[in-house]
Amino acid sequence: MLNLTADHLERHGTLENYAGIKERLIAASDLAVVGQDDEHCRAMTARLTASQVPTVTVSSRTNSTADIHFDGSGITVEASDVHISLETIGSLRGWHNGQNAAAAFAACEAIGLSASEIECGFKSFPGLEHRMEQVGHVGRVLFINDSKATNAEAASPALASFEKVFWIAGGLGKSGGIESLAPQFDRIEKAFFIGEAAGTFASQLSDTIPYEISGTLKQAVNHALAAAEKSNHPVVLLSPAAASFDQFPNFEKRGEAFKAE
Repeated sequence: MLNLTADHLERHGTLENYAGIKERLIAASDLAVVGQDDEHCRAMTARLTASQVPTVTVSSRTNSTADIHFDGSGITVEASDVHISLETIGSLRGWHNGQNAAAAFAACEAIGLSASEIECGFKSFPGLEHRMEQVGHVGRVLFINDSKATNAEAASPALASFEKVFWIAGGLGKSGGIESLAPQFDRIEKAFFIGEAAGTFASQLSDTIPYEISGTLKQAVNHALAAAEKSNHPVVLLSPAAASFDQFPNFEKRGEAFKAE
């Protein structure tokens, strides 16, 4: 249980009900691995510990007191002083993947793998499709497929993983649009907006950030590539911060279309 945000509420009703369902699942486990970066998860940890459920805490924050946490360059295991660097592993780029790696370490250690075996696994991990997926290069331009980011909260870690990006975003917008991404706006060299949310996203972007209303994903990819080829930061990131249903059946089809371009 790594984090909890206000998503899927059309199914669960309230965030509290959603949290309760998640907690019941992990309370029945032999070992609960729980993130510490939001108040709901911290409260879960306190209740699990009080109920004597074996628990390992993980965090993406460098100043965390969690059992295993991301320290800016890799993960640190407090109990054994183990450190595993993630700096050269492109599929585990970003603080959010630092937390993912911490959780993976906890699970693998619980079934008997050594730290060196886990590190080898990290180095061979190709990444997950549509989740910060390194598609490949066109010349010197790196393409990243993060089509699974269907809201602003999910897009934030991807933006935070790069110094500068050419950002493709938009689709069927959700409540709040991209307002919560304001702390990451300075990482956007230029934005390329698509789908129904394009106009709304453009109106929410800082006045200092260049953008275009590309309309379609195909046009956004072509224009982003042309711009990135001239840049010192040649990264094109699809992290839509919106659902796909205005132009694609699902986020998987959107990601596949991005890779096909």
